[in-house]
Amino acid sequence: MALKTHPNPGLLVGFGEKPGWNQPENRRRSFHNLHQTVRYAQSFRAGNVLTLHKNMDPTIAERADVAALTALPWFSAMVVLRGAEVAFERYAPDFGPDRAHSIMSVSKTTLNLIIGRMVADGKLDLERPVDFYLPWIGPGYAKATLQQVLNMDVTNDYTEDYTDPKSRCFDHEAATGFRLPPEGAPEGTMKGFLATIGFAAGATDCVNRSGFAQYRSANTDVLAHVVEEVSGRRFSALLADIADAAGIEGVFNVACDRTGFAMADGGICLTARDLARYGLIFARGGKGVNREVVGDAGFITKSLATGVPMPAPRGWLRYSNQTNTDGTWLGHGGYGGQYLLVNPKTETVCVFLSVLENDAAYDPPYFVRIIRMFEEISAA
Repeated sequence: MALKTHPNPGLLVGFGEKPGWNQPENRRRSFHNLHQTVRYAQSFRAGNVLTLHKNMDPTIAERADVAALTALPWFSAMVVLRGAEVAFERYAPDFGPDRAHSIMSVSKTTLNLIIGRMVADGKLDLERPVDFYLPWIGPGYAKATLQQVLNMDVTNDYTEDYTDPKSRCFDHEAATGFRLPPEGAPEGTMKGFLATIGFAAGATDCVNRSGFAQYRSANTDVLAHVVEEVSGRRFSALLADIADAAGIEGVFNVACDRTGFAMADGGICLTARDLARYGLIFARGGKGVNREVVGDAGFITKSLATGVPMPAPRGWLRYSNQTNTDGTWLGHGGYGGQYLLVNPKTETVCVFLSVLENDAAYDPPYFVRIIRMFEEISAA
């Protein structure tokens, strides 16, 4: 008797050109279990766990914005650390402190640490074009400098519009195991996909002339390939170093393609506490819990001072070295509703995890509310 199969429903593209896991009715369950939803994943544990102590600050819990945002139906978790002290912690009824949550594009901040360390060690020149390190890269990145890629200061035919079902970011998903490729199409790889990125329609170069950061998740994966090429180490091994440096208690999960290349742009899943532990690496100037150095204090300071203006509604921020900054704090958001903010001056880390259930899984004003709340909390 012939064997029968059917496409994996969680990865099969359906309504709105989204895979099953990303349909609004499935998204919350998926984000709470994304390490079990994607097709390929790796995981790491830390050898030593950073001990946290509760020292709750009632003024945070009494804030009206905290009460409003943590009462929304898409809220999952919020944690505030001041050093190794838990100043605030709250979870949704269907979530908890031991549950891993997708952090999507917050994952990009790992490149700030890794590249900062490599620059400090003299292994990378940020003014070199990408094709100096990656001869196989497509024209959409070839002549962009590493600094431009770090700052989202590149224009090409990669599009990231979650309201457009034909956006190339969804082709990107097919190369990373987040969705099945079109029927009959071969399964791709991250490297293969990046090599196809060309100039934007009508353009003859990849220069960004808009005056604002042009957000492209592919930038991060280009940088990760550069890091792997120059360091001679698997990118996933560098992430394992970061898991150790953060002293995480749970599991550091990361999606990857079929070759095992870790998805730098948005594949990490962590508990809320462990994401906050990770954020403390920036507050410590790139140093880990075992005194290992996985970032660079000078590069973090430079990231606070430089960058490219972000478009409205985050116009008061700059995109700098794979982070958002206002000059005081570093942070980053994630598709679907996550945000990490680190204020090195006050050694405060703020984490917000949630899962938006609108069609696009994106709401710019919603992120502004979270950022403004965290700016005030972290300044105290």
